[in-house]
Amino acid sequence: MHPSITVERVLELTEEGMFGLRNPGICKRCGEDADGVEPDCSNIRCDACGSDAVTAAEQLMFEIVA
Repeated sequence: MHPSITVERVLELTEEGMFGLRNPGICKRCGEDADGVEPDCSNIRCDACGSDAVTAAEQLMFEIVA
């Protein structure tokens, strides 16, 4: 997991997804933000680095806390 992915960052994106109009995700390989990621999705292609490593913020919260 990319070092820029912190609990604080994932929590902020999760809240944006819950209370806003975004569906945020983060690439676990390069750390770039992604938009339009359904809350239960993982392993989606990253527009920035091309890897299949984008995961929804909600899913990342489970991975970080566990």
